[in-house]
Amino acid sequence: MKILIAGGAGFIGSNLSTYFINQGYGVTIIDSLITGRENNLKHLLSNDNFKFINADICTFNFHTLQTFDLIYHLASPASPIQYKKHPIATLRANSFGTEKLIEFTKTSHSSIFVFASTSEVYGDPLEHPQKESYWGNVNPVGPRACYDEAKRFGEALLVNYQRQFNLDIRIARIFNTYGPNMEKDDGRVVSNFIMQALSNNPITICGTGQQTRSFCYVSDMVDALVKLGSVPNLSGQIINLGNPNEITIKKLAEIIKQMSKSTSQVIERPIDADDPKMRKPDITKANKFLDWQPKIDLETGLIKTIKYFKNCC
Repeated sequence: MKILIAGGAGFIGSNLSTYFINQGYGVTIIDSLITGRENNLKHLLSNDNFKFINADICTFNFHTLQTFDLIYHLASPASPIQYKKHPIATLRANSFGTEKLIEFTKTSHSSIFVFASTSEVYGDPLEHPQKESYWGNVNPVGPRACYDEAKRFGEALLVNYQRQFNLDIRIARIFNTYGPNMEKDDGRVVSNFIMQALSNNPITICGTGQQTRSFCYVSDMVDALVKLGSVPNLSGQIINLGNPNEITIKKLAEIIKQMSKSTSQVIERPIDADDPKMRKPDITKANKFLDWQPKIDLETGLIKTIKYFKNCC
């Protein structure tokens, strides 16, 4: 099997790439390294089944490549600090980049296309937990819009390619994910809290920390994405992928502090604009269509993640 992963040097993409290489598949990665890291791929570079292309999907000529059995589009800044730093690149990757990738899929007669969308399409949700049928509550011009609306556009573009050209397109709405290969300063809450705790600096929570999130360990997310790309007869499906175990941000900070044996103080700072108050996936469709549910509990995943940051940073 030949697989193309756009954004394969990023957090989730590099873990997905490693999985496929370990299965003996041929993997080609294209990544501009705007937020991805070549260091995430160093253990793959000498593998004959692996190819890395350092390029922007918005400008790259995909027709210099072969046909692929499976294409994943994960090429986008994905954490608030990253997409707020690179708002235009984020909008372009999920619009122009998505169009280039799906046009290549169509004209090269490649097979299955999986788009990494996000729980951010639900915005600050008025429905809880969030089902795929929920349309969302998104500020189209707010500070998070470069990511939220870009992903919403990407979804709209792809479902219309599926309808008009009968392409096999699957969309993953990915909820908060954590684990090895996260950047220490990417602004995600788990990496923020762990780095602050390990250095005994104040652990900063937004507002009172009563907002909730649901955290999925990266190996579970990779398992879900693999199934989404391999289970037959899923064309056009939009599926939430995430761990439905909900926790407050304040509780997460306290757990990480305790597990890190940290002397950090947990302090509050002003909450960001449009920060969602609740986030929890309804994974009924993932259970039904993928026979998938997360296996790694939060404590186990945090132990692995804290160990990763201790060793790498």
